[in-house]
Amino acid sequence: MQRARVLSGVQPTGALHLGNWLGAIRNWVDLQKSHDTFFCVVDLHAITVPHDAEVLARDTRNTAALYLACGIDPDEATVFVQSHVSAHSELCWLLNCVTPLNWLERMIQFKEKAVKQGDQVSVGLLDYPVLMAADILLYDADLVPVGEDQKQHLELARDIAQQRINARFAPRDAEGEPIPVLKVPEPLILKEGARVMSLTDGRSKMSKSDPNEGSRVNLLDPPEVITKKVKRAKTDPVMGLEFGNPERPETDNLLGLYALLSGKGRDAAAVECAEMGWGTFKPLLAETLVEALRPIQERYSTLSADPAELDRVLKAGSERANAVAQTTLERTREALGFLKSN
Repeated sequence: MQRARVLSGVQPTGALHLGNWLGAIRNWVDLQKSHDTFFCVVDLHAITVPHDAEVLARDTRNTAALYLACGIDPDEATVFVQSHVSAHSELCWLLNCVTPLNWLERMIQFKEKAVKQGDQVSVGLLDYPVLMAADILLYDADLVPVGEDQKQHLELARDIAQQRINARFAPRDAEGEPIPVLKVPEPLILKEGARVMSLTDGRSKMSKSDPNEGSRVNLLDPPEVITKKVKRAKTDPVMGLEFGNPERPETDNLLGLYALLSGKGRDAAAVECAEMGWGTFKPLLAETLVEALRPIQERYSTLSADPAELDRVLKAGSERANAVAQTTLERTREALGFLKSN
């Protein structure tokens, strides 16, 4: 039986943190056992804002290495770098030419980021949801893991595939029925651990773009840095920890991290910490974080010491990804009226 295909990726901008791991990568490790998985480092998306070329190259390698260190198995999953498969850029252009401009102008993340960049906003920042649609549609993905903040982007990909390509350009079979050009993917909403909040503001998502380093725990932070960040994490003066109190978002977040990383689950963690003070809980959380990240950091160190092996994995991944992507691209090109390439 053919396994459902899943595609996902993370931008190589800054260090990967707990939110990237718990909200995405840790779930990918489970998905690779039951699905046909494609995981890419989306470096083309990283240049929609001003960037340093040397830093981008370094972060791209680091991100790929962390995928593997977190448990992505290149024998089970296809791991590759987005820019190594030129079909991403080509399909993006084809989709650009059928996507209404006003669909992009209403994207929430564009509006938020455009305000910050002022008159330096690039065309790429406006257009990156179309590139994201190309990423997804190239691989005939059945499912795309998405958090709440990415739902709008997946809906755009679905609309482009169905309304702008399939409805207008699908060829017909012998009975006159349309043959879809692009597969319309479904969202895969992951439940537990899907939203990790900032250590300095329990109402904001943990983010690589937050200028405050203390707002996040990076996967490669050494133990002393993790301990310091947890010690300084925002809390409240109330004794005892609990879930579900809207007036205590930081408590909910920190207790949730402990429940997840200790493996005890929310019910057991809530009972254990119900009467615990912050002076007792924070060292407990810091120790739990250090131990949870230790295996990842050890595997990353091993991978970093053998760059040729990482290159081999990425080359093999890009070759498999390219084979799948080219099939979709040629099918789309033909449907849109382009001559077949020799």
